[in-house]
Amino acid sequence: MKKLLCIIAVIVLCSFTSQKSRISPKGTLFVIGGGHKDEHLMEALVEAAQLSPKDYIMILPMASTVPDESVEGMVNQLKEVTKNKITSINFSKSDAEDRKLVDSVRHAKLIYITGGDQNRFMSIVAHTALFDAIHTAYQQGACIAGTSAGAAIMSETMITGNQLKDSVYRATFNRLEHQNLETAKGLGLIKSAIIDQHFVKRSRYNRLFTALAEFPDKTCIGIDEGTAIIVRQNTVKVVGESQVIVARNPRGLKKKSNGMITWDNLTLSAYDEGKIFKIK
Repeated sequence: MKKLLCIIAVIVLCSFTSQKSRISPKGTLFVIGGGHKDEHLMEALVEAAQLSPKDYIMILPMASTVPDESVEGMVNQLKEVTKNKITSINFSKSDAEDRKLVDSVRHAKLIYITGGDQNRFMSIVAHTALFDAIHTAYQQGACIAGTSAGAAIMSETMITGNQLKDSVYRATFNRLEHQNLETAKGLGLIKSAIIDQHFVKRSRYNRLFTALAEFPDKTCIGIDEGTAIIVRQNTVKVVGESQVIVARNPRGLKKKSNGMITWDNLTLSAYDEGKIFKIK
């Protein structure tokens, strides 16, 4: 009898955990494609965060090689559009397990991740209490924002920026072939989409199309500079001065032995400010 009760308890617990994992987050994502952020974009960021007077903003600059400069620039821009307290922590790998520091991130209403190198950021955050704190904050209603590298890390499948078939880094891929896109695990705040940034400015179509060929079940989103997407669950709204390019549903996709990628058709959309679309 006791054994039966234990089995039932385990089943109930697993069911509860599964349901909990499917609960939609209460928070918002504000994903910026890089470049200049004008006052309009900053106002939209603060509005998306729905800050009360007692809420504070946390800046995480670990992607940057010049974290102090990145923080200073963002603080100056935020002060033009909000009076809320602004703080920052440049975490090391060991700091990412410090309960007091991590709690400061967990309780922030707006968490902003600067540009730089997404791989550098994830090397510090992955598999830490800080990773969990960012997710908890998002689930509880915080706005998680990021620009450039801070945009790339939003995806579960993260574009690292490297080509596997070219040892030289190129801002724009010089080939459209399969097994050429390097990806890594990002924060995973967006499960069913892959984010690329500086998109129109740097003509990153080859990179996005390669991502779509490797992950045809994903929605591939290229965000241009000075532009952002506001994500609430699966609904996305565009804000900013340029466009967002969305590629999905490749039909007749083939990956040939010589590396070439072909398809018969795909859904390719271009959106500007105010346009709304669904990730799924």
